[in-house]
This record gives sequence, structure tokens and C-alpha cells, in this order.
Amino acid sequence: MAVNTPQISLAGSGALLVDGAQGAFDDATQELVWAVANAALSIEGVCEAVPGMNNLLVLFDPLVVDARSVDGRLKSIWASTDASAVTGTQHTVPVDYGGARGEDLAGWAAHCGVTVEEAVRRHAAAIYTVAAIGAMPGFPYLSGLDPRLAWARRSTPRLKLAEGAVIIGGAQAGIMPMTAPSGWHAIGHTDLKLFDIQAESPVLLRPGDKIRFAITGIEG
Repeated sequence: MAVNTPQISLAGSGALLVDGAQGAFDDATQELVWAVANAALSIEGVCEAVPGMNNLLVLFDPLVVDARSVDGRLKSIWASTDASAVTGTQHTVPVDYGGARGEDLAGWAAHCGVTVEEAVRRHAAAIYTVAAIGAMPGFPYLSGLDPRLAWARRSTPRLKLAEGAVIIGGAQAGIMPMTAPSGWHAIGHTDLKLFDIQAESPVLLRPGDKIRFAITGIEG
């Protein structure tokens, strides 16, 4: 059962942000976010519930239900819902580390105080969980990064980071599903396609999926 009380705030006239974080990211809280997201869809007037990192955006029709009513129902659901792990799909993501498409690899290793080979080994040794999809279609926020590999985002974002870039942003790992601006650090590249608008299911990854990175090459 939930023991912490989330902070709930307005996010425009038809949305509420439920923040369950009590400091650093917590896997148990994320599992509760997934469960509450499913349960929130039963609230009259709620049309969508979008999980974030230890938070949840709930969209509702203000012509059908008012924010105060939704707020009360969300608090009740949060307090009475059991967190449950999602049995997601297992994915292996082949990665070429470093080179022109992983230009931050050497700087990242130096920041972590290890060799390039050790940084890559630690990165590929972890099992990551897709905590949320956001920022852009198909972009996975991955929990499970070794804390020793964390690196704060760039102070000046790149205007163009290529599709397939394997990236580090703070305490999270990620993969670029398309070419776009980003302040995350590029440590490698994969040819696995995460977003295909022509596909029957355009987004490859889902919350709860598990990821292992497989080393296909290192260019330091």
C-alpha cells in the first residue's frame, strides 16, 4: 500500500500533475505510478493518464468534472492502490560505443574516473527499465543506470542529436528515437529503430519493458 502522500497541482485547466517523488527516483514509486495511471482512467471525465518519472499527468474534461473532484479521487486511489511491477518485453539493444556518433564517450569516462572500457562495461552490465515514454514520440526514460556513471546534462544543449544516439542525462539513460535537440550526452549509437510512424505499433518500447545494451564495438 502507498505510504507517501503525493503532491497534486494544476497543469492547466484540464490536467493535474501527481508528483509521488520524495527525493531521488524510486522504483517502487514508479510501479505505483503505473498502477495509479491505469486506475485513474476509471474516474469520470478523465481521458488520459501519462506516467512520468515518479509522477503522473492526468488529463480530464473540465466540462464533465472539476479539478477538485479529480484531485480527491486521485488521492484516494493513490492511498488504496498496491504497487505492482509490469511484466514488460525484454529487449537487447546493440550499441557501437564512441566514434563520431558517440562523441561524449571519452569525456564521460573521464568524468566517472574510469577508463573508456570500464565505463562501457558498467553501462552494458546493467538491466534497465523503461520507466516512462516522453519528451518526444518513443523516447524512453531508463532507470537502472549505475550511479557511478551519472553525468549532469550539458549546460548548452546540442541543436541536433542523431536518431539512435545512446545517451546519459543525469542519473538516467536513454536512446534518441529521432534526430532532435538534446542536452544529454551521446556515448554510443544503435541502429535499432524505436519509432516508426508507418508501423502498426509506431512506438517500440513501453513502460515496464527491460533493456540490456550489447557491446558491438568500442571506439575511444
